[in-house]
Amino acid sequence: MSQNKNASPLIWAATALGALGVAGTYAAAGPERFWANWLLWFVLMFTLALGSLFIVALEHLVSARWSVALRRVPERLATLLLPAILVGLIALGAVPVLYPGARPEAAHHPILAGKAFWLSLPFFSARSLVAFGLCLLGLAVLVGGSLKQDGTKDPAFNLRARKFAPAFMAIFALVITLIAFDWISGLTPEWYSDIFGVYVFAGAFLSGLAATALSVLYLQDQNRLEGVKGDHLYNLGAFLFGFTVFWSYIGFAQYMLMWYANLPEEVIWYKVRLTGGWHGVTLALALMHFVVPFFALVTRDAKGDSRRLGRIAALMLAAHILDLYWLVLPILGGGPPLSWPELSFALLFLGGSTLWIGRAMQAGEDMPVGDPFLQEGLEFHL
Repeated sequence: MSQNKNASPLIWAATALGALGVAGTYAAAGPERFWANWLLWFVLMFTLALGSLFIVALEHLVSARWSVALRRVPERLATLLLPAILVGLIALGAVPVLYPGARPEAAHHPILAGKAFWLSLPFFSARSLVAFGLCLLGLAVLVGGSLKQDGTKDPAFNLRARKFAPAFMAIFALVITLIAFDWISGLTPEWYSDIFGVYVFAGAFLSGLAATALSVLYLQDQNRLEGVKGDHLYNLGAFLFGFTVFWSYIGFAQYMLMWYANLPEEVIWYKVRLTGGWHGVTLALALMHFVVPFFALVTRDAKGDSRRLGRIAALMLAAHILDLYWLVLPILGGGPPLSWPELSFALLFLGGSTLWIGRAMQAGEDMPVGDPFLQEGLEFHL
């Protein structure tokens, strides 16, 4: 715990330094660069938190037992939705600046004219508010109810959560699709991909798994998750491995079909990301998001190795940041931007998110002690 106390002032200092840099970005670097970076970090926070809440809902949906002892970790991570939604409300200011479909001239564009109402700022904002409200509902039912169960020990919560889980899956599908097509794909509204929502889902779920694995290892290091064994870590590693392959399959399938069809309105999106400095970012993304984690976790023993799992989980979070950087920032034109505006945003949002999660890790008990299936989860073995 002493290391954590010593680290907190450094994190606060980095966050404050980042805030100062971000404050000067709008005037010094221009509104487009300011809002592009703000959008990147909003989507990062939101997808990580939503992916964590998806893990919680999935456990209730399938009545999993092995993960009950770990469930409080993604529950706490899911509370990152609260600051992420606030950041998202501010990010609505980016719509008139970054999104061509929301500008007045879109009404005269041969492609965008038919999408003018859908892409307009009022309807964009309305959809986002509905999505944010549905996420808060899911957070209240699944996380708020679980924290309350610590004190009440009421097994009725498990039944309520299991009944709500299918509805949340529908909510999740709607929200992740809106994030994918409104907030990301909407930056280039002439381009479209039928499976882009699945691609963003895979990244969100992977980031939630990676953050969960890192947090579990941290709590174990603090002797706060007694009873969690190597078999639990193995399952986390297996999920990370499996969805690394799934993300890669979806990403490659999207690229391959567009490369094969060679339609001008489709390949232009990839042309930007496969030329100039962005070509190197694409190669780095392939290495970080697939090649390295695939071979690092391919063996059975590797999936349960806490040190290797921690390193790969950290790499996957970095890869998720790089993925969103690759998706969002090419709209600025030119090569990959990486100077003090990007570093300032990284310090602010990484520092702020770390501080929030550190505080969230104190919420409730470290395990859902009121859950009647907790003992069964602690006794899990392969």
